[in-house]
Amino acid sequence: MYPEYLVTPMREELTRVGFEELKDADAVNKAIKSEGTVFVMVNSVCGCAAANARPAARMASTNAKHPDRLVTVFAGMETEAVNAARNLMLPYPPSSPSMALFKDGKLVHIIERHQIEGRPAQMIADNLMGAFDEYC
Repeated sequence: MYPEYLVTPMREELTRVGFEELKDADAVNKAIKSEGTVFVMVNSVCGCAAANARPAARMASTNAKHPDRLVTVFAGMETEAVNAARNLMLPYPPSSPSMALFKDGKLVHIIERHQIEGRPAQMIADNLMGAFDEYC
């Protein structure tokens, strides 16, 4: 676990643009298994989350077509919530940061850490917006 004062600004990068923080397994399961589209951002303290993932998620959230819900869990903080989200992302291995789009409870698109590292935020956002255009 990281000190809360350290992660608060990282949380706020997403919550101030409309992401809802999910802090336990029940909240994750209710959100992801609901009808409609849900975009899940597995947040992290790492550099690629700061430089690439969070900026990409923020950019994509402004797309004309976007998910019904934007939610986030924080790796290294709310372990139960993160594990629940990762279980719903199987067969993909645990990855922080990562991003997934669910439609009617089914995983339809995922971006793993190895697809985030070293890529510009705009390229990741474009990938997400393409998925939003297709599934939302």
